[in-house]
Amino acid sequence: MSLINTRVQPFKTQAFHNGKFVEVTEQSLAGKWSVLIFMPAAFTFNCPTEVEDAADHYARFKDMGAEVYIVTTDTHFAHKVWHETSPAVGKARFPLVGDPTHTLTRMFGVHIEEEGLALRGTFVVNPEGVVKTAEVHDNAIARDVKETLRKLQAAQYVAQNPGQVCPAKWQEGAATLKPSLDLVGKI
Repeated sequence: MSLINTRVQPFKTQAFHNGKFVEVTEQSLAGKWSVLIFMPAAFTFNCPTEVEDAADHYARFKDMGAEVYIVTTDTHFAHKVWHETSPAVGKARFPLVGDPTHTLTRMFGVHIEEEGLALRGTFVVNPEGVVKTAEVHDNAIARDVKETLRKLQAAQYVAQNPGQVCPAKWQEGAATLKPSLDLVGKI
């Protein structure tokens, strides 16, 4: 079953964020766009490169009114040490969310039962707590956060412009389409 257009269910967990331990719940996502980036675990090989990529683009996410949440199956204590010891992860100014109970990884369908780890999943959630984009793939393939930004822009655009859709490779400022019978077979 797809998570698209479903509401994030209640949850409560801890995160390491800007030198503090903070609680993160479904209410933390309310009222703003949220990007949840699931990774297998802290202290791995590919994961720090993705955290650094998100950190390098964090200002753009903030400019778009979105918060980024990195989620692994580790604890918030492990995330504190990861943040302090990895130069790449140390750039993060967004919450590093611990999911040791696997509540979030199961909720978002990225949990690997036999390993107790997460697949690489990326989800854009609107201010009402509804999932608008979902991408899940093999852990050997790291993501490019520029594509996540593009998807966030598209989700925000269609939310603000009902009845319009963003075509393939749409970028902010590019033309959109207004679905109609007249377009069928014309594109």
